[in-house]
Amino acid sequence: MTRAEPAGSALALAPGSRVGIIAGGGSLPVEVADGLATQGYAPFILLMEGEADSAQLRRYEHVTMALEQIGSLVATLKSHGVTHLVLAGEIKRRPRLTDLRLSFGLLAIVPSVIVALARGDDGLLKVLTRSLERRGIKVVGAHEVVPGLAAGEGTLTAAGPQKADWRDIEAGRAAAKAIGAMDIGQAAIAIGGRVIALEGIEGTAGLLERTRELRQHGRLAGRTRGVLVKCAKPGQELRADLPAIGPQTVEAAHAAGLAGIAVEAGRSLILEGPTTMSRANALGLFIVGFPATEPAHGR
Repeated sequence: MTRAEPAGSALALAPGSRVGIIAGGGSLPVEVADGLATQGYAPFILLMEGEADSAQLRRYEHVTMALEQIGSLVATLKSHGVTHLVLAGEIKRRPRLTDLRLSFGLLAIVPSVIVALARGDDGLLKVLTRSLERRGIKVVGAHEVVPGLAAGEGTLTAAGPQKADWRDIEAGRAAAKAIGAMDIGQAAIAIGGRVIALEGIEGTAGLLERTRELRQHGRLAGRTRGVLVKCAKPGQELRADLPAIGPQTVEAAHAAGLAGIAVEAGRSLILEGPTTMSRANALGLFIVGFPATEPAHGR
């Protein structure tokens, strides 16, 4: 089966609307910006200092902002006519509270930020998105403005899972959902029907590197194949931090000796889609989208 068409169409924007992108690291901000431009919308980019890979984004109207300038975020967005906002890309560090630049905007959101930091990553995203929306900025997901980023359902590559691989997919899915419920991570690796590694603070790249090392050191008792499984956390704020895979994920999964990757359809992103699929096909890996158990556009 080939990659399925997205379940929905792109978000319909009223005349006069403008989409802004808070751009962190990785290719997602570029794909969102280019997708909006293809649809005829000129995005406004807020480059997060020290995080965004800015070269490809500077062709669009943009400003650079340090995390410690968060108090001026709403004013900056409104001054550029932004009505809708996408949070895209990885931000590796938290703002240094001692370096925050005081402003009326910051004082208004400090209580929310303090509460959010105590709730973990997903709690932080939920509190911040609601805070922005109370101030007139509608937060939307990358998959809502560029639906083609969302993983389709079914086998998406030339190779497909073998019967034994489905046991790994189910074991990995259950484990990923379990750690997701604790706001720990979004991924797990299963081999031979048993979960052998869970994603932690090091992210998916670290998880795959750890698995590669286990394989090299003989800790997997000669077991072959295995699957990386990624899915959204139960009740996750879907407008940011959806699980994602890309070409680097495929390369690392192959290096770890895995047979394939399974993602939650409609609730996961496939970055650099053509390159990702081409590389998986070249390496003989499968990529499969399994059915989601929660709505793809839930809040």
